Amino acid sequence: MASTKKDKNTPSAEEQAPKIEGKKPRESTYTADNIQILEGLQAVRKRPSMYIGSTSAKGLHHLVYEVIDNSIDEALVGYCDTVKVVILPGNLITVIDNGRGIPVDIHPTHKSSALEIVMTKLHAGGKFDNNSYKISGGLHGVGVSVVNALSEWLDVEVRRDGFIYHQKYERGVPITAVTVIGKSKKSGTKITFKPDHEIFEILEYNFDILSKRLRELAFLNRGVNVLIVDERPVAEGLNPKEHNFLYKGGIESFVEYLNERKIPVNKKPVYMIKEKDDTVVEVALQYNDGYDETLFSYANNINTIEGGSHLSGFKSALTRAVNDYAKKNNIIRGDKFTLTGDDVREGLTAVISVKVKNPQFEGQTKTKLGNSDVEGIVKSVVGESLAEFFEENPQETKKIIEKAVGAYTAREAARKAKVLARRKGALDSGSLPGKLADCSERDPDHCEIFLVEGDSAGGSAKQARDRRFQAILPLKGKIINVEKARLDKVLANDEIRTLITALDTGIGKDDMDITKIRYKKVIIMTDADVDGAHIRTLLLTFFFRQMRQIIESGFLYIAQPPLYRVKKGKIEKYIHMEKELDSYLFDIGLGDAKLIRISDKKEYSKDQFRSLVEDLNILNRMTDKFERMGLNMKTYFTQRAKSYDGMTIWRVVKDGEEYY
Repeated sequence: MASTKKDKNTPSAEEQAPKIEGKKPRESTYTADNIQILEGLQAVRKRPSMYIGSTSAKGLHHLVYEVIDNSIDEALVGYCDTVKVVILPGNLITVIDNGRGIPVDIHPTHKSSALEIVMTKLHAGGKFDNNSYKISGGLHGVGVSVVNALSEWLDVEVRRDGFIYHQKYERGVPITAVTVIGKSKKSGTKITFKPDHEIFEILEYNFDILSKRLRELAFLNRGVNVLIVDERPVAEGLNPKEHNFLYKGGIESFVEYLNERKIPVNKKPVYMIKEKDDTVVEVALQYNDGYDETLFSYANNINTIEGGSHLSGFKSALTRAVNDYAKKNNIIRGDKFTLTGDDVREGLTAVISVKVKNPQFEGQTKTKLGNSDVEGIVKSVVGESLAEFFEENPQETKKIIEKAVGAYTAREAARKAKVLARRKGALDSGSLPGKLADCSERDPDHCEIFLVEGDSAGGSAKQARDRRFQAILPLKGKIINVEKARLDKVLANDEIRTLITALDTGIGKDDMDITKIRYKKVIIMTDADVDGAHIRTLLLTFFFRQMRQIIESGFLYIAQPPLYRVKKGKIEKYIHMEKELDSYLFDIGLGDAKLIRISDKKEYSKDQFRSLVEDLNILNRMTDKFERMGLNMKTYFTQRAKSYDGMTIWRVVKDGEEYY
């Protein structure tokens, strides 16, 4: 055994350590005093992104979703059939439902109103108790208490047990007690809040973004009436914008909506719903004459963008069911070939919705369902239901399988076309397209390629570019619409082949290699007119369908050429928007001009003068618009209402006569 006795001449570990010259470190001040405990909703205000993802527009809209989730959870258990969202002037939000109303009685443990606990405590609510909510969408989120914490103020009214209860909060802190403010025979909850400007980078709600999510919820929850009203236009004298979503067909209606502009193969969507092992599986699917698959998957009303076990189970069951029926009925003879998942999903539109007791979400954005048992449940339910549908509907099933066989044939033709094209060098980066004006830089991180309309635009772009890192690829005319063409036809298009060769990534799910891309900025630069917009749309469709990784990697850009050029003397200015043009023309036109009232020589301020001119400009445009509709504005301005001092608001035409 080696001796452990220390030699006198051996230096200690401390002595052997290298001596670091420099400043003497400051004395540590890291003590118990440095440990902060963030109580209640303080943590939410300190780190909002941990709870709502971001403080940008996405997080702002997420606040609304959190409040709506509570209402939808009431609908899931059958106590609510109407949810209304109102965007008020100043970007306030009101959400109203006719559910049971948040409980207001005193909590047995915390000795305060249940309403106040729900609104001010994290992870407080009925969704952790299976007796109240067996299935909940809100559990994936963070609850209404986080909305309260991130609002400048929040106002809640509860109709319950014959009374109306009210409480108000500022930045998550109650400023009033829960009080009775009236009586009501109805039940439900009304929450109004104002997002906090100290938290959010942007405070303006997008009506279309909210409408899209509310439409989705109405589809997923059959029979629930979901309304959205935008009252902000009222402040400008316009009518409010509103949508009313009510779909008695549920996700069947969703599939029909997605296939609205397509020709269906099976007239009615195939629909199935079944509960198994505390999991509800609901699926609707319909084939169309297109060539792309459109699959939407949801778990507890949450859009699982990254898929998950329920989507895997559906895909597996569909592929097996189609192959089994095709071979059993000799549509595919012997082992000649087997249809792949891509073959059987060509032209398929499907919505897969599961309701899971305890969902586990994974993935980068927490939008992938991770419950492994759900895959087997979905596979079983879908497999049995499809087998039953195929047996009962042989004619429609034959069309579906013939479409899948056609997809297989086209896939083989496309594979052969790729091989042939590579042999000829059409998809080989070794021979770049002749019309590509390449750049000298070879590092993709520093390279840009501009896709421009035709040779004339290409010539101008080549003159203006920096040839060190900017490449120009002119595309002749409008490329093929890949949405309506199979891959073999797409590859036969000269402009598409030129583009594929220039980028050098290959195309499609199997052959594309994003690491080979030659330019990490692919910029679509078309004219600011209708034709330019059409070409841009065709290119975007191509990238989305065949080179989606370029979009997902953040390499695709759209150049926005200016609409106007204003020249005054030697000064030139390029302008992108009409509003910007108006503003610039006002700056030039007004200059040092003054507005003076003749009667008393009063001089108006520059802001007042400009405001008046802007109003006159709006009035002038409205006059043009109304006169195109047949309303004579000169006649209109001479009319005044007799009952009150103001302009008339109605125009009636009867027997050729006008009445104001």
